[in-house]
Amino acid sequence: MIELLKTQIGRLRLLAFTEGVSFLIILFVTMPLKYYANMPRPNKIFGMAHGVLFILYVLAVVQSKIEYQWSFKKTALALAASIIPFGTFWADVKLFRA
Repeated sequence: MIELLKTQIGRLRLLAFTEGVSFLIILFVTMPLKYYANMPRPNKIFGMAHGVLFILYVLAVVQSKIEYQWSFKKTALALAASIIPFGTFWADVKLFRA
């Protein structure tokens, strides 16, 4: 785990994982709680955390684009992955490990 934090791509991979997990928690746990159990608080808490992780992910993608001179296509795919469920996990395998 410590090795991941030593490089920009490692930090991006860690952020991609945590952002992806937070997105799935919102979609499959807190949103159903909000709408079916009338419990909006978990959604507010995880929503804020996800928002912060999303911004950090976008910044990490931009930093990686600059540092590794990514193409427009690769950068666009990495950014698009953050708005699709399971997208950041795909990006980790197809874009960040390549």
